[in-house]
Amino acid sequence: MVAGGFGVGKTTLVGTVSETKPLRTEELLTDKSVGVDDVEGVEAKSTTTVAMDFGRITLKDEFVLYLFGTPGQERFWFMWDEITLGALGAVVLADTRRLADCFPAVDYFERRGTPFIVAVNCFEGSRRFELDEVEMALNLGEHVPIVLCDARDKESCKNVLVTLVQHARKTRREKRPVEV
Repeated sequence: MVAGGFGVGKTTLVGTVSETKPLRTEELLTDKSVGVDDVEGVEAKSTTTVAMDFGRITLKDEFVLYLFGTPGQERFWFMWDEITLGALGAVVLADTRRLADCFPAVDYFERRGTPFIVAVNCFEGSRRFELDEVEMALNLGEHVPIVLCDARDKESCKNVLVTLVQHARKTRREKRPVEV
């Protein structure tokens, strides 16, 4: 799963890394979303995901990840429960210009016990922060990996997904009951 706030780059990340043409459920933003969708910081955004984005990538020959990008607006969060079923883990995509927008995704995955990482999408012209500053701001602790990424760069997106897979595998190993 790729989750996060409105306009953070989820559709871009899925589209950039997918080896197949991604399925997108984007619709134009209309005047009906005025006062509902907060476009501060993303004023040039003209479309929004209303269901999900879907793509896939093969890692290491036989290991295939199916990517589900979630809608970022609160009115579409009801879909997250269905998308999360069977998920290996999640990437919470964050934008440091609007860091609070990723709090609901962090809370959601923490409550569900879903392994997740935070990927800070580095937008051009935005202030850069050290990863420990982001960790402190999100109050995550050292158990949640935080990485920098550029959702427009395929290698950067691959690195995010590899980090997620490694973290999910480690987390699941740690949760297994110890055999006596």
